[in-house]
Amino acid sequence: MHSALADEYRRLCRDAAARQPLAYLRLRRAIRNVVEQRVVEPGQTLPSERDFAQTLKLSRVTVRKALAGLVEEGVLTQRHGAGTFVAERIIKPMSRLTSFTEDLRARGLDPRSEFFERGIGEVTPEESMAMNLSPGVAVARLHRVRYAGNEPLAIERSVVPAELLPDPMLVRDSLYEALETRGFRPRRALQRLRAVPLSARHARLLHVPAGSAGLNVERRAFLDDGRVVEFTTSWYRGDVYDFVAELHSE
Repeated sequence: MHSALADEYRRLCRDAAARQPLAYLRLRRAIRNVVEQRVVEPGQTLPSERDFAQTLKLSRVTVRKALAGLVEEGVLTQRHGAGTFVAERIIKPMSRLTSFTEDLRARGLDPRSEFFERGIGEVTPEESMAMNLSPGVAVARLHRVRYAGNEPLAIERSVVPAELLPDPMLVRDSLYEALETRGFRPRRALQRLRAVPLSARHARLLHVPAGSAGLNVERRAFLDDGRVVEFTTSWYRGDVYDFVAELHSE
C-alpha cells in the first residue's frame, strides 16, 4: 500500500494534466485511485496519518484534510480508536444481468437473506400491468432483507408468476438460482433507478438513520420468449452500493 500510494501520488505531482494546486487534493485523488484499482480491498485498514505524512513528506494537517474529504465522499470510513478503512461499497455493473447473490460472492462476501414473506397470492393490478399478467393469476411473492454477512444492504420485494416458481420455499438466497434449476433463468432486464431518502421503516431495517440516502431500483426481467419472469422493487443503502454503467458512442 505504501509504495503503490507513494508512486501514484508522485505521478499526480508530475502529471500536468492531473495536477491539483493543493497537496491535499493530490493526495485525495491518489488514495481514491489506489482504492478504485483494488490495491487495497474493502474493509482493509489504511496507514496512519503519521505514516502517510512521513512516507509522502506531507504535514499531518494535509493528510487529515485529504482523508476527511474521502470519508465525506464515502470512499473511506473511520472508527474511533481503530483507524481509517476502505469503505465496503458494493459495485454493481449494469452491463450484465446478475443476481444480488452472484454480485456478493464475486467479491468474496457472504450473502444471506432474512425473509418476511414467501408465499403464493393473487396478482395485484399494479403487478398485473408490470408483468403483462391477466387478473386473478397466481404469483409467488418474496419480501426480504439482503445481507452481506451481518450487514444489511438492501430490502427487496419480488414477484414471479407461480407457473414459473410454484414453491417460493425453493428460494434460499438466490432467486435466479432457483429459477435456473427450473429452466427459467432471466435473459434480459429493464431497470429504473431513483435516488430516494429511506423511510423510517426501511432505515431501521438497514441500520441507518431515517432519511439517509438510498437507491430505489425497479427491475423487470424477461425470458427469451418475452415473458416477464421477475418484477422486483429494491431499496439499497446509498452509502455502500454503487451502480456503474459502461457507455459507448456507437
